[in-house]
Amino acid sequence: MEEQRKCVVVTGFGPFGEHAVNASWVAVQELEKLGLGDEVELCVYEIPVEYQTVQRLIPDIWIKHKPQLIVHVGVSGMATMVTLEKCGHNKGYQGLDNCQFCPGTQCCVEEGPECLHSAIDMDAVCKGVVEAKPDIQFTVSTDAGRYLCDFTYYTSLYKSHGKSVFVHVPPLGKPYTAAQLGQAVQAIIKVILDMLQQSEDQISCNHKH
Repeated sequence: MEEQRKCVVVTGFGPFGEHAVNASWVAVQELEKLGLGDEVELCVYEIPVEYQTVQRLIPDIWIKHKPQLIVHVGVSGMATMVTLEKCGHNKGYQGLDNCQFCPGTQCCVEEGPECLHSAIDMDAVCKGVVEAKPDIQFTVSTDAGRYLCDFTYYTSLYKSHGKSVFVHVPPLGKPYTAAQLGQAVQAIIKVILDMLQQSEDQISCNHKH
């Protein structure tokens, strides 16, 4: 019986503010060209910069694809490196989205914990990608910015019990090309999938008495 391919969902964001072309979606489209190898089914989504759409779409993606991993990519005008976010925050959302809307409660999930961490060890991922892609600089962060990026990450972590990752990329050409951003996201996902495979192998070894 042929083993079912693992599914990885990767999302980028549509245009907003000064980002008429959103580097995150460009990076995801570049990743789609590169792929993740034959064993992995890659599904990509462009998410509009709208709180209410995020609240509807993220749970739908989890139900539809049941992915092994979901990776959200966003752009940060302040970033000069590819940044791996460790956690998402529940409160403090005051910035208006593309529909001029922000949540009345200024939070993602009523009564949810203030901070949710990814189940993936981002420090270890960062170490792995630095070795794999020496031409690109990577760093880790614990503040995804209290806008749609942070909101999406928290919503996804909440739904996935931590099986989500968020990556911030700098704007295009500051300093990386579209192709480099795509390669960076690909390298991150490959490192994570290797880590997940190793922990699965370890669990199955422990169970073989």
